Amino acid sequence: MRTVAKTIAELGHVATWAELQPHVTRRAVTTAVSRGEVERLSRDRYATPGLHAARREAERHHGVVSHLSAAVHHGFKVRTPPARPQVTVPRTHHVTKADDDCCEVRLRRLGPGDHAQGVTTPLRTVVDCARDLAFEDALCVADSALRSTQVTADDLIAVARRARGPRARALRRVAQHAHGGSSGPMETVLRVIALGCDLDLSPQLQIADHGLFAVVDLGDPALRLAVEADSFAWHGDRRALDRDCRRYDELVVWGWTVLRFSWEQVMLDRDFVEWCLTHVGRGRDGIAPPVPPRPTPRRRPA
Repeated sequence: MRTVAKTIAELGHVATWAELQPHVTRRAVTTAVSRGEVERLSRDRYATPGLHAARREAERHHGVVSHLSAAVHHGFKVRTPPARPQVTVPRTHHVTKADDDCCEVRLRRLGPGDHAQGVTTPLRTVVDCARDLAFEDALCVADSALRSTQVTADDLIAVARRARGPRARALRRVAQHAHGGSSGPMETVLRVIALGCDLDLSPQLQIADHGLFAVVDLGDPALRLAVEADSFAWHGDRRALDRDCRRYDELVVWGWTVLRFSWEQVMLDRDFVEWCLTHVGRGRDGIAPPVPPRPTPRRRPA
């Protein structure tokens, strides 16, 4: 049986009861909360542990919750939760070695409109993540922020255009690729991997072709390539399996190449995903692709 913690992790480390209900029982959620396996953020919203610790550390440092800790607070989906609470404090604050051991402290100038109730605002959270985190982590936050409508694409682009100083280019890159149509971190990470393979795939691509209509997670109509992020959370029952098999078969019959990747492949076996995206179409053209990389044994996070 799938645990509540694993289900929430696959859903982006934060989930509402409506998102959890198809996969776990209310009793299982209550038990997981009582055991400390997940945190109840608010009514019917849950997350992997760590947010309350961030609030305590922010208060102790006279700062605010920021970056991934703030993203989880706002309900944004993240690729991985922060290993330690992430907080931002004024530049005048003195950070000691002991501070660094218990949380990630960043020294920043914070204006009155950059935070509220001890947490950076949604827009400031996206900007901070874009400046300071890896591209795929920042893009997961930005995609989720746009999807939630707490941040608009126009506001993010405007801030990115005005940005100067360290990592301004990283912020503009995130603003350029952020897309509210992305369904979650798994799909965003898959899109980032594709970009590294020189494939700029469109999220939630609608395909209408001579009687065929389908919406695929990612696609390129010029290449007739459809790429699906097959998370267990969205394909966990027989009806969903039957529906998706029919859709994939129709796409193949109409001349589309369909690649399907699991959560484990996207998040834990990146080499294989890159191999598929780099060499897709070679076999169809009669060119033998290289041998695929062997998977590296890794433990899936709880």
